[in-house]
Amino acid sequence: MTDLKLSLSAARALHLAAQGMLQPRRRGATKADVLDAIRRMGMLQIDTISVVARSPYLVLWSRVGDYDTAWLDQHLEEGQLFEYWGHEACFIPIEDYGLFRHRMLDPEAMGWKYSATWMRERRKEVDALLAHVREKGPVRSSDFERTDGKAGGWWEWKPEKRSLEVLFTSGALMIARRHNFHRIYDLAERVHPAWDDAQMPALPDVLRTFALRTVKALGVARSAWVADYYRTKPPRPDLEALADEGLLLRARVEGWSDTVYIHPEHAELARQAGEGTLTPTLTSILSPFDPIVWDRRRALDLFGLDYRLECYTPAEKRKYGYFTLPVLRRGALIGRVDAKAHRREGVFELKALTLEPGVRISARLVDDVARTVRRCAAWHGCPAVQVTRTDPPVLAAALRTALGEADTELAA
Repeated sequence: MTDLKLSLSAARALHLAAQGMLQPRRRGATKADVLDAIRRMGMLQIDTISVVARSPYLVLWSRVGDYDTAWLDQHLEEGQLFEYWGHEACFIPIEDYGLFRHRMLDPEAMGWKYSATWMRERRKEVDALLAHVREKGPVRSSDFERTDGKAGGWWEWKPEKRSLEVLFTSGALMIARRHNFHRIYDLAERVHPAWDDAQMPALPDVLRTFALRTVKALGVARSAWVADYYRTKPPRPDLEALADEGLLLRARVEGWSDTVYIHPEHAELARQAGEGTLTPTLTSILSPFDPIVWDRRRALDLFGLDYRLECYTPAEKRKYGYFTLPVLRRGALIGRVDAKAHRREGVFELKALTLEPGVRISARLVDDVARTVRRCAAWHGCPAVQVTRTDPPVLAAALRTALGEADTELAA
């Protein structure tokens, strides 16, 4: 395997195969598929923006197809998943709880996610809140009335919300379930009663596991990509040493000077990729927080997509749109779409669909994109699709024809 050489397209195919995104599924989704997809990725990042389905639900749809979004919430409530800081805030398989316990026991190393100053200055209030949860049971932030007169922005959380979050980051509280996507906090020992810190693995073993899991999840990995996946800090395992132990395989990608690494469990997939028989056929719409694109540098290296999320950019400075979703087609990221689900009107709007430079418009491309958009719209409960703008403009008419788009007036 040390002599394996992959073309860039083969490396992409191996990456997509590892992520479960190589080919369309041939059967309907089950509840178990949701958990299997999260285990394959290692974690599922959480974000609350809801112009289309919230990110975790969209990431799963890209992988398992049409499914009941309640299944994700049920897995959390049933204890198959827990929430913690993985890549960022994530749903994580409960069997991996011990891998994150070191972070909980050293919360000051978590940066903005934990405030030692808050804990020091508000210790009595934090202790009182913890006692309240212990006595009264699970709570939501909304259970506490704001009394400081401030607005409710991200950096202006009410005191109880900030206390709940520092207790969550330190592991004293866990998320028992969600209601309308709002967190419900409870004592860790009630949410995960089977855990004992005597089970906690040594930190060097945790870091090795994170490195190996990352390479497995990515399919093919440059050394520079590995730390970002689980957001690990130095000292990190030496991938060359792991390869010397036989825990990783080495390969080369045409045009790259550095060694890439492959998990031994993907040896057969890597062989197929090298022979050119691993063929991506899936077309899908990705969340900005999908593992395929959440590392912007990796997306540029692997797919040539220079991707930025512009929802925090002033409207007049946006190039592509508020919440642009990368479009994956047959092994390539061909463009991005700024979409909005007008659920009340039953309309899925493509506010702007922009193809990457050099992407050739063909009947097959238009059909692939139209089929994917139609499926995504239907899953959102939107039977109608409206194409507002495309770049290049000539794509709009072809896409409208393929979609059979009806004249739809959106409510103001």
